[in-house]
Amino acid sequence: MSDLAHAPAGAIRDSYMAELRRRRLYGGLALLVFAALMAAGFQTANDRNAGGFLDGLHRIGDYPAMVLSEAWEKRAQLPGKLLEYLPDLVETLNIAAVSTLAGAMAGTVLAFLSIPGLAPWPRAVPLFRRLMDLMRAIPEIVIALMLIFVLGGGPVPAVIAIAFHTAGALGKLFSEVAENADAKPVEGLASVGAAWGQRMALGVLPQVAPNFLSYALLRFEINVRASAILGFVGAGGIGYELKNAMSWGPGRFGDAAAIFLLLFGAIVAFDQLSGHVRRRLVEGSRT
Repeated sequence: MSDLAHAPAGAIRDSYMAELRRRRLYGGLALLVFAALMAAGFQTANDRNAGGFLDGLHRIGDYPAMVLSEAWEKRAQLPGKLLEYLPDLVETLNIAAVSTLAGAMAGTVLAFLSIPGLAPWPRAVPLFRRLMDLMRAIPEIVIALMLIFVLGGGPVPAVIAIAFHTAGALGKLFSEVAENADAKPVEGLASVGAAWGQRMALGVLPQVAPNFLSYALLRFEINVRASAILGFVGAGGIGYELKNAMSWGPGRFGDAAAIFLLLFGAIVAFDQLSGHVRRRLVEGSRT
């Protein structure tokens, strides 16, 4: 610091420009390496795809065009199709709601068990943190496929799979929020002999409830999409009907278009609604 303080202004400027050129050089080299890796990876992917990606690229819009064309021809049947598949959409929303509720409850318990200073078993905190990492690391579709093999198709495997993944994801988020909670109410409850569950329910949970609910609503949006995707592997809901309509091909494209519209409308509606609720919760918690 003393050398820089007594150095001439020209030397400082030259040193700064040299450092700037060095950073630009490193940035350019990193960009070149990234571009080379992308090009090599694309070529490898194209070769593994039997070289058919580039050859079939010009036909990428053929399938959507067929779906839209048939849907337009059968547009008079669209209202009836929307009503026909509405119960399947309700089933998908039920799967997302139940799995979000179960995952949020399990995530809350895991979060309180993994917070240093609040956990009842401090030595087990790393264990619960690794457990949440494991729950987040396994994709819902993998869990659902295993459960479908054991339990058969239907909404139950989807609920368990999504709830398992949700518990790990929300547990991580909840623990980060609860770590910043004020410890004075917890200490006051402990001084009068409150049990651990009472300290968490009365001392911590009221402070973090708005953030917990905001994260749970955000997760519900994600779970609506996840439950629709799991329908493709036989886990019920509107995704299962969409898979059947798309697999059938021409003649059922009108059904596929109706299902797309239902799913898109539901996701947009819940996205807007939950976003509004989250903003109100966050604003209310700050006042």
